Amino acid sequence: MSSRSRTGLGRGLGALIPGGGAIAGLRRVSLDAIGPNPHQPRSVFAPEALQELADSIREVGLIQPPIVQQVSTEEGAPPRYQLVTGERRWRAARLAGLQHIDVIVKDATPQEMLELALVENIQRADLNPLEEANAYQQLVDEFGLTQERIAERVGRSRVSVTNTLRLLRLPERVKSALMQGEITEGHARALLSLDVDEQLLALKTVTRKQLSVRQTEELVRRLESAAPVGGPSNVRSPETEALEGQFREALGTKVDLFRSRKGGRLVIHFYSEEDLQALYERIVGDEE
Repeated sequence: MSSRSRTGLGRGLGALIPGGGAIAGLRRVSLDAIGPNPHQPRSVFAPEALQELADSIREVGLIQPPIVQQVSTEEGAPPRYQLVTGERRWRAARLAGLQHIDVIVKDATPQEMLELALVENIQRADLNPLEEANAYQQLVDEFGLTQERIAERVGRSRVSVTNTLRLLRLPERVKSALMQGEITEGHARALLSLDVDEQLLALKTVTRKQLSVRQTEELVRRLESAAPVGGPSNVRSPETEALEGQFREALGTKVDLFRSRKGGRLVIHFYSEEDLQALYERIVGDEE
């Protein structure tokens, strides 16, 4: 989905694995004894991709063992483990019908568990941009990491981390479109410079016309350059704003409503001849 380059991840998993990342002896454990990583940044596991991996595991086995840490259990109880990396492989192994798998047992702090899962998913290009942004925000909120430190830990530039975090400012509808693949990260970043109402209107245009990222950037520039006409007062009532929003929703474009004691102005924006024709058909209709 994202067009970002996945290069530059110089630290890699080996640099983050406690103990220097050397692979110790494997331990064969029951799949039922393994639980998910509570700090896993990835929230979506595509069923089709999991099934493909399960088919591969069924044919040739699990090539790369997941990393787990042993968790405390009651005395005398069999050991239990928590995934650090490899949740997709763990899920696929279960789907393939395996009962036991080989794992690497390591100790990891909660911060290291999040960092390792994050880096693994980034290196495999498995994370949605919003999942990545949420993981970065978790490193900030829960562990007090600066953006510069996050960039260093996951092998990205600070600018890349900052731009990814900015995606969290998007309204929920735009976030949903990004998560579902209706738009790419490039589209989402272009929309960020608009206010919320304009983002939602622009999103409709982008998805309806299947605009490219460059076309979306041009649309945003046109929206930004369309300065609103000054009204008689800077004070806007909730009723006026609500009515303006209804006009925008009905017409599918930017609308500015200015009211005064003697009337006011309704300004309808359009950005191409095609937009004007669409407005004409909505307002005037096709009269034969």
